[in-house]
Order: sequence, then structure tokens, then C-alpha cells
Amino acid sequence: MIYSIVVLPGDGIGPEITEQALRILTAFNDVSLDIKQELIGGSAFESVGDPLPPKTLNAVGNANAILFGAVGDSKYDYLPRNLRPEQAILGIRKKLRLFANFRPAILYPQLIKASTLKPRIISNLDILIIRELIGDIYFGEPRGFRTALVGDFKGEKEAYDTMQYSIPEVTRIAKIAFDTAKNRKKKLCSVDKANVLETSQLWRDTINVVGQDYPDIELSHMYIDNAAMQLIKNPLQFDVIVTGNLFGDILSDEASMLTGSIGMLPSASLNSKGQGLYEPIHGSAPDIAGQQIANPLAMILSVAMLFRFSLKMPRYANKIENAVFNVLDSGLRTPDIYEEGMTKVNTDEMGDAVLNELKNISR
Repeated sequence: MIYSIVVLPGDGIGPEITEQALRILTAFNDVSLDIKQELIGGSAFESVGDPLPPKTLNAVGNANAILFGAVGDSKYDYLPRNLRPEQAILGIRKKLRLFANFRPAILYPQLIKASTLKPRIISNLDILIIRELIGDIYFGEPRGFRTALVGDFKGEKEAYDTMQYSIPEVTRIAKIAFDTAKNRKKKLCSVDKANVLETSQLWRDTINVVGQDYPDIELSHMYIDNAAMQLIKNPLQFDVIVTGNLFGDILSDEASMLTGSIGMLPSASLNSKGQGLYEPIHGSAPDIAGQQIANPLAMILSVAMLFRFSLKMPRYANKIENAVFNVLDSGLRTPDIYEEGMTKVNTDEMGDAVLNELKNISR
């Protein structure tokens, strides 16, 4: 079988880390891939005046999987919102109905000193955040700007967004979260703000209903503010966390710092058909673009998730993850995870090392 992969390097450090990921993606001679590279984000706007060109949207719709770098740059902030680079990734999520976002936060033991937390708090950290990705305040309607009609600031310009979830939306992400927890430690924490938000009350009620079908799973609930604190205070209490779009965005970035660097966290965004978009959770970092100091490991680990979820080839996913482990074990570090006594390498050199190690493992 030939698998169709669309590659979207994007902006900032996106092309640099995508180049390294492509070397890993194509390292297995017995896997047939049809790889197409398309424009997205600021680079697409510069070329064709659209951050998500129809050609790109059509390509991703027909792909088995999408490998995505990053989009965004403050130089595009002057543009209308619909033309800003970040709208491209939202458009793909909506087009493909990529509702389930998996964000693992795993602390490699070699990087325990790279974290700002004490080793006893984060040793053996392995958390999976499952974020609902196409609902909530990011996609809710209505939204926009208007003149305030009531209140202390009547007559002034105000902005508004709508946070909303339906029972079916929460049910489908809840089932995925419970099924995932079943194959891990059988613990699931649902994060919301049910004490003040109607949306969160519906979220919690629905999670509880779905949970009745999973009596073997230990279900707990936590308010977002407490969850943010507990991730720092006692992160090992968590295994699988399920939450909405907004809260998941915040918590997963916070969790990345437990692992030592946001440059270490991959992600997978999946729909009900098995299509997936794979990307590091960090942004485009335009301030370091072109300097060869970006960490490509999150992007490379995203390739491992691509093999595991969309191509259904866990053996290759394991090999990639083991290669990353071995490279870290050898003491190689990009600047974001560097510590005294280690060997500092650039983006390409880290890619070289993972590829060489992968070849050794595959022999």
C-alpha cells in the first residue's frame, strides 16, 4: 500500500525542523509513501495571498496523514484575522474534523535536570493530555466586535467570543479518553470550570454519563485553575487528562515545561476516519528561525505518532522513539535542553544523530 503524506513546513523554524522530520519519515525502505509538500501560513500568504490555499486544503483532504511544522509571525498581525497565518491550521482542523488532540508529556530521564522542577516531583513523568480540538471558544459563534449596549462602558467598542459545546461533541472525546485510559493506568482526570461556566457544567455532566460505561476507570474532575497548580505541585498524580480546546491549549504548554523544553513535545490531531495531523506543540519561533538552534525532536517524535496512529505501524514508531532516547543518552543537546557537561549540537546535527541511531536500531 502507498500512503499519501502531505508535508506543510510553514513559517519560522517550521522548514528547518520539517527537513529533519522528513529524513526520519523516509528512513524505512519497506514503507511506500507518496509525499507532497504544500504551502501554508505566512509563506502561503506571501506566495498566493492566502494562508490556506485551496490547493493545500484539497491535498490534505485526500491524505492519509499531514506532517505540519509551524505557522505565524508578528509581522502579519496587521492583516485581517481571516488572512493571518494561524487561521490556516484552524481551517485544516475544521475541514478534516480533527477533534481529538493527543499531547503526551514524557520526561526523558536524561533531561531531568533541564526541568525547572525538583527531580523528586517529576521523575518518571508520563502524562497524556487529550484535548478536544474543534469546539469551544476557538470555533464558537457568534463572535466579533460591536458597540456595548449595556453596562458601565455602554457605547464603547467591545469584542466577544462564544464558548460552546454540545453533548455529542463531549461524548465522542470522552469515549476516546476513557478508551485510552483503559490501556494505560486506568485513571482519567477531566478538567473544566463547572463552578462558573454553563459550558463546563454540560461538559462535566456528559463526562459522568459516559463514565458509567467504564466502571473500571478511576474518574476524577478538577477545575482548570486547580489543575494548572497541581501540574506544578504534584504532576505524578495525573495519567490521562481530558479537557476542552481552550483549557487543553494552556495545560499542554504548561506540561511541556515539566519535560525541560517545549521543543520535546509532539502531538497528533485525529478524526474518526483515522486521518491525522502531526506537529510539535511549539510555535514558529521566528526570532530563532534560520539560526540552526531549533530543537527538531518534537517534530521527529511527531513522525513516530504518525506511524503509530495513521499508518498503524507501531513497530516503526517504537524505533523512532528509541532512537531519540539513545541520542539523548549519548549526551547530545540542542541549546534549549543543554546543560554543562553535555555536547551542544545544532538542528541538523541532532537530525543526523537520530537518523544514524535509527539505522543502527533497524539493522
